[in-house]
Parts: sequence; C-alpha cells; structure tokens
Amino acid sequence: MAVAEETKKGEGEAAPAKDVAEEKALVPVPSPEPPSGDSKALVVFEDIALAKVETDKRNSLIKAWEENEKAKAENKAAKKITAILSWENTKKALADAQLKKKEEELEKKKAEYAEKMKNKKAIIHRQAEEKRAMAMALRGEEVVKAEEMAAKYRATGTAPKKFLGCFGA
Repeated sequence: MAVAEETKKGEGEAAPAKDVAEEKALVPVPSPEPPSGDSKALVVFEDIALAKVETDKRNSLIKAWEENEKAKAENKAAKKITAILSWENTKKALADAQLKKKEEELEKKKAEYAEKMKNKKAIIHRQAEEKRAMAMALRGEEVVKAEEMAAKYRATGTAPKKFLGCFGA
C-alpha cells in the first residue's frame, strides 16, 4: 500500500505541471480496502489501481488532444471565412466602382447628347426664323407688286386681265 501511495504522490506532484484537463482527470480515487490476507492479493489490487490510473491518464490525454484538434479546426475555419469575407467585400467594392464609373460615363454621354439636341433645336429655330423672314419678305414684295399693279390699272383705267385663274376675261 505504501508503494501505491508513493505512486499517487509522485503523480500528484507532476500533475500541476500538466494540462488542466489532466489535472481534472487525475483526481485521486478513494481506494477500496484491499483484502486483508495474501500479499499476492495486495499486489494484484495495486496493479489494478495502477492500471486504472494509467487508463484515466491516457483518456485525459486523448480528450485534451481532441479538444486541441477541434480548436485548430475552428480557428482554421474562422480564418478561411474571414478571408472569404474579405475577398467578397473587395469584389463588391470593385463592382460598385465599375458601376459608378459606368454611370458617370453614361451621365456624361447623356449631357453631351442633350447639348447636341439643344444645339440642333437652336439651329432648327434659326432656320425657321430665316424661312419666316423670307416668307414675310416675299409677302411684302407681293403686296407691293399688287399695290403697284392696282395703281397702274387705276391710272390707265383698265381692269386686270386675270382676276381669277379659272375665269377668263
């Protein structure tokens, strides 16, 4: 029994230097009373106790390893997700910049086209003014010519030969 206590004591001293999970796993287990008889039974009992301690120790190491691997996997996934999010934001910003540039180009083209149409309307208005002026001048000439012809007919005392185109005089 003294050997088992020394083994437990030795393990207890090494436990603070180990992982927290190992400390939890190495909680001393109250040992049942060994049979009071043979020394062989005592040795078998100690061997069983040592085997249980070794099994618990191995299980705690496996559990710590498993938690460590899970944490690594979580960190790796989080890093990848962050990289993907960064990539997505970069691509979105690029697309927004391209859209803004295209909108500005279209606005510029729209303004240029509006200016062309404004100039075209001004040219059409100027041409219309010229045509109106020519029509007014032609009307004025025809009015003056008609007045002159009327004055000539009055002076001569004759009637115009063609009053209306469909009636002959």
